[in-house]
Amino acid sequence: MPDAPPTTPITTVAPDHRYDSSGQAPIELDQVKKAFGSFKVLDGISAAFTENAITTILGPSGTGKSVLLKHIVGLMEPDEGRVRIFGQDLWDMKEDERFEIRKRFGLLFQDGALFGSMNLYDNVAFPLRRHTSKSEADIRETVMHYLQQVGLENALDRVPSQISGGMKKRAGFARALVMQPEIIMCDEPDSGLDPVRTKLLCNLIKELHAEHGGTYVVITHNIEAARTLSDYVGVLWHGELVHFGPADEAFNSDEPFVRQFLAGSDEGPLGME
Repeated sequence: MPDAPPTTPITTVAPDHRYDSSGQAPIELDQVKKAFGSFKVLDGISAAFTENAITTILGPSGTGKSVLLKHIVGLMEPDEGRVRIFGQDLWDMKEDERFEIRKRFGLLFQDGALFGSMNLYDNVAFPLRRHTSKSEADIRETVMHYLQQVGLENALDRVPSQISGGMKKRAGFARALVMQPEIIMCDEPDSGLDPVRTKLLCNLIKELHAEHGGTYVVITHNIEAARTLSDYVGVLWHGELVHFGPADEAFNSDEPFVRQFLAGSDEGPLGME
């Protein structure tokens, strides 16, 4: 099955962004801690994510990257510390208010997380039907726009079992974008893809971010994906952000673990633990 997006021109629909340019960081973590039993997964994480930029969070497997993502989305409550989205403390509000905040997120899951019984069109339309009062005509215009942007406008009638892994990721990305959210969370979008399709997907993410804007947080352990995507980089190790800042600073860091991990070297503090 073809996996690369087509090269035909893309028409655009003016996005209805709700960005608040007050200077408030869209995501703020303040001394966030989380432990499972005696195992400290997050041990005092503090960071302010830059609006309208792509930030990648890297680190070895099992270091809490996905746990950090769940805290940002409000699916997991910290043991200590605060998570603020658009200046609002996620856990200093009612559940229905948290639910409304989550509508301002788009999520791209590792495997696309598509509904197996729905075709691609209905998968991408699902959030609009569930959370808006748009007419089917308006929904179709929006869905077809994003399917075209990810190169799947000719596959809208296929179900997930009929498409490749890369196409599932692109369909999941279209669904993440369809509500025109201010924050996009990508949990290891390169997982399960070969190097060529990883590069194609990363380029697509970068291109659509440049077109639509938004605050992107990408969880990955793929160094080349991070090089392609990152405006900012956070490196997580032993429950701490050992680096959080501009991408060029990360890739030129003198900190031993950051240097070793981003270089993919076997020399340094990271071993087979």
